[in-house]
Amino acid sequence: MNLRPDPTFHASAKLAMKAPVETLAYTLLLSPDASQPDALAIIDVDPKSKDYGQIVHTVVMPNKGDEFHHFGWNACSSALSPLTGHAFLERRYLIIPGIRSSRIYIIDVKEPLKAKIHKIIEPEELFAKTGYSRPHTIHCGPEGIYVSTLGGGGKDGTDGPPGIFIMDCETFDIIGRYEMDRGAQDKHYDFWWNLPRDYMVSSEWGLPPQYENGIVAEDLMGGKYGHKIHFWDLRGRKNIQTLDLGENHQMALEIRPAHDPVKEYGFLGVVIDNTNLEGSIWTWWREDGKFHIRKTATIPPEPADADDLPELLKGFGAVPPLVTDIDLSLDDRFLYVACWGTGEMRQYDVSDPMEPKLVGSVHIGGIVRKADHPSGNTYKGGPQMVEVSRDGKRVYWTNSLYSTWDDQFYPDGVPAAMVKADAGKDGGLTLDKKFWTKFPDGYRSHQIRLEGGDCSTDSFCYPSV
Repeated sequence: MNLRPDPTFHASAKLAMKAPVETLAYTLLLSPDASQPDALAIIDVDPKSKDYGQIVHTVVMPNKGDEFHHFGWNACSSALSPLTGHAFLERRYLIIPGIRSSRIYIIDVKEPLKAKIHKIIEPEELFAKTGYSRPHTIHCGPEGIYVSTLGGGGKDGTDGPPGIFIMDCETFDIIGRYEMDRGAQDKHYDFWWNLPRDYMVSSEWGLPPQYENGIVAEDLMGGKYGHKIHFWDLRGRKNIQTLDLGENHQMALEIRPAHDPVKEYGFLGVVIDNTNLEGSIWTWWREDGKFHIRKTATIPPEPADADDLPELLKGFGAVPPLVTDIDLSLDDRFLYVACWGTGEMRQYDVSDPMEPKLVGSVHIGGIVRKADHPSGNTYKGGPQMVEVSRDGKRVYWTNSLYSTWDDQFYPDGVPAAMVKADAGKDGGLTLDKKFWTKFPDGYRSHQIRLEGGDCSTDSFCYPSV
């Protein structure tokens, strides 16, 4: 417990943009064949350092087969909430869930180069207290840690729908389920909120049999993956509205609300339209007490010879962009869109959230394009998990989506990679040829967190002035 609020907590997004620049990044490493334990790699991102771009500490877990995916902090700027905040917490612990094992690790990073395991929550506790499995996304709320799940109970995770549970932000005990009334929600993926406006938004991927062993082509073409988003009364813990994007819009994944809580809108990335292979960005907003959503940008597939395509795509004669992650800069101006299939990172100016304008793009990797890094190193896979610095000047990303999906779309392998691009003040992206991380053999890389917070970590409780 601190005697004053953690200096990495900021009342508004605008104040967070003025915070000290990050010097470390925390990146998850997973062993796709479970031959090694998963790990947390701590990477030097200070361009003045002799270790720039390199791993300076690693925390290796004691178990195998966890499959690390998404993770987050125990506390963030939401702790400054005027209603239910815990302002004297520290941003000290990373909460890392294993999506396959349903095991959760609490990592103490108070001394980053001596980071260590603080606590392990075994899957039996999660099952017993929530009836959920496959923990996925972590968000630090004012009064606790919220965790979304991708599975219900039972061996295959289909005994009841997945949902959200809450952990104590000091003891890390699992408290229980979030939902009092879930309404139409029967699948899960991401979630985020507008704390002062007292609502939450959640999205959908699929149930465990639809993703654990790879994409199920019949379900994709049959419109059986997630294609809805759900709006919740945050404190009432009940679903108040569900919007259906249409069965052709498959896999409604990342939720990115505006960081300034005065603004009642946000963005959603949709992986694929099964009628034309397009990826898309949608803008949702609230007006007259109701939520609305509209498709505001599309990304077309790229034609390709069948001989250059993996088995799954040969019949289509094209590479879909596969929008697998998005991230919004703290000033709510630029939206970054990872096109994992075509190997492109896109940057949109979303100053007008209803009219995104493409202002930057770089290619690296890709199913067919196979673009190398400007350093000359080979980058396999495509841009995947993306993270933006608080000041909006640096964009980092990795290349692995999910082990079994990697194998289907990139059968030649997706060895761990992490790159950085510099963002122009008014748009434009340039890959940093000096930033190339050497990872240990046999690992893949997934989500990134930045020292002191980043653009998909913190929830702000006060307007930007």
